[in-house]
Amino acid sequence: MINIQPYSNPRYFVILFIALLPLIIGLYHGRRFKTYEAFVSLLFLFLMFNGKDWIQGVQLIGYVIFQFIVTFAYQKYVNSGKNKTSVFCLAVILAILPLAAVKIAPLVPNKTADLIGFFGISYLTFKTVQVIMELRDKTIKKVDPVTYARFLLFFPTISSGPIDRYRRFKEDYDKAPERDKYIENLKFGTRYIFQGFLYKFIIGYIFGTLWLPQLAKDALFYGQANGGLRLSWALLGYMYCYSMYLFFDFAGYSLFAVGTSYFMGIRTPMNFNKPFISQNIKDFWNRWHMTLSFWFRDFIFMRFTFFAMKHKLVKNRIRLSQLAYFVDFLIMGFWHGLTWYYIVYGIYHALAIIINDIWLRFKRKHRKQIPHNKFTKWFAIFLTFNVVCFSFLIFSGFLSTLWFGWK
Repeated sequence: MINIQPYSNPRYFVILFIALLPLIIGLYHGRRFKTYEAFVSLLFLFLMFNGKDWIQGVQLIGYVIFQFIVTFAYQKYVNSGKNKTSVFCLAVILAILPLAAVKIAPLVPNKTADLIGFFGISYLTFKTVQVIMELRDKTIKKVDPVTYARFLLFFPTISSGPIDRYRRFKEDYDKAPERDKYIENLKFGTRYIFQGFLYKFIIGYIFGTLWLPQLAKDALFYGQANGGLRLSWALLGYMYCYSMYLFFDFAGYSLFAVGTSYFMGIRTPMNFNKPFISQNIKDFWNRWHMTLSFWFRDFIFMRFTFFAMKHKLVKNRIRLSQLAYFVDFLIMGFWHGLTWYYIVYGIYHALAIIINDIWLRFKRKHRKQIPHNKFTKWFAIFLTFNVVCFSFLIFSGFLSTLWFGWK
């Protein structure tokens, strides 16, 4: 049976272009064929979850039904004029529950919890939680069931994002773009797909397939010879190589998703914006995996900050922001997985951004004494780049293999 994972090989893009051609023609003439668009989405979801992954397809159907019940039950509750915090928290917990079970499953000897896990569950959960929170805030007045289903099951982004917002998606989905706007979509969509090919299949292949395995072998060999922390020049090479591979592979995938969305008349937000020229760690998180970063900012950092201010948990606003950063990145670490290196990765970035804030406040107070020129700018970029690359070394889990022999 046919099983094709998104953007995995040239055959996928051939099938994709053939399937999207009627949509492209319709949108060019100012019409959105919603029924055919739904058929195409179901077709590609079937190809993704067919064959050996059929059980994940069943899990996806069950997950969507569950989230529909949670979302529309909460919408009915809010529209009745009630808005208790306890009910809101219950709705959020229920929405997160399947993802939490998936994350906990590897720690449980009994694999029963694996039955609710499927490829892309994290990104669907981000969408459902966002909708529930915005229903609470009344920034979303009413969720349309058909649009909500299309929003959750939008096949170009279902497996690995980018993470769209319901209101922005609905605005694009409800109407066909004007011809000039759609021609611009086609231009950018084509550019993004070809850029994605360069990133993922050429540059990502060089870093991830040709160089990274050899650097890993060398780092293990020289690390065992050196003893102690098992540091070596090969490990430094692995750090930089893995960082480049992670960026080009993920950015390439995201470009495919965005490009495909543009062909469908949906302007899915970009995920990366030249992150390795960031001048500090906060600037980096405004450029790296932006849809995830902004989701955590809006729905974790800001929510926690408002909650803490309302209940006067921390009176000092500087300490409050530092605590909020710690909570934000710690949750992000746990979201990646319940392993020590993901959790340390989250704590590392929390500490980095707290230190960065301390430095920026000090810099503002001593602006006249601290030079600002091209050298300091490029030094800041160099320093930020290395701080980030070391965090990716932690994130890779390679240190776990190097130090403890764990895979």
